[in-house]
Amino acid sequence: MKKYYIFDFDGTLVDSMPCWSNKMLNILNKSKVNYPNDIITTIATLGDNASIDYFINVLGVGFDRQLMLNMMDQYALPKYRDEILLKEHVKSKLIQLYKQGHSLNVLTASPHKMLDPCLRRNGIYDLFDNVWSTDDFCLTKSNPEIYLKALELLSCNICDAIFVDDNPIAIDTANRAGLFTVGVYDETGKDFESLLKSNSNKFIYSFKDL
Repeated sequence: MKKYYIFDFDGTLVDSMPCWSNKMLNILNKSKVNYPNDIITTIATLGDNASIDYFINVLGVGFDRQLMLNMMDQYALPKYRDEILLKEHVKSKLIQLYKQGHSLNVLTASPHKMLDPCLRRNGIYDLFDNVWSTDDFCLTKSNPEIYLKALELLSCNICDAIFVDDNPIAIDTANRAGLFTVGVYDETGKDFESLLKSNSNKFIYSFKDL
């Protein structure tokens, strides 16, 4: 039976969480504000613009919005365009699912300017029916509505949808929206491994187990 897979990008398909985290922590460290230890897990579902809102309104970062966007791009764009690689077994598993006739899709908080070049350089962009950034929905991955809107665009029953992510907040939100969820281990989230396991319907350490 055809399934509709919706994959996260950072930390799930590609080994990019150190880069993604550092582009955010670079701003916080330079602004000299205090921030909690779980800040990356908290903002990973938000996207760049909503993260900036969080920095300004919650943490009190005093930098100009455009300056922060420029700082993110200056640090991360070259790495996504030229360096970041797929996680182990991702490409072979995606090709297998594609050949079996399943629908493959991406839903990520990363913007298209980082997402699309990285997927293309790694040779998997054309395997996906849809490559979505949260910017396309004007919603965050901590809002259940984004998953329901994605399913509406896919014209699929919720029982046929599988959401795959490394973030426990996104997994919990997708669960509340009614999707079957698969949590993916990423080294940068090892402190929250038990939470990800408890939030997920299934947990895997590697894509070979998907």
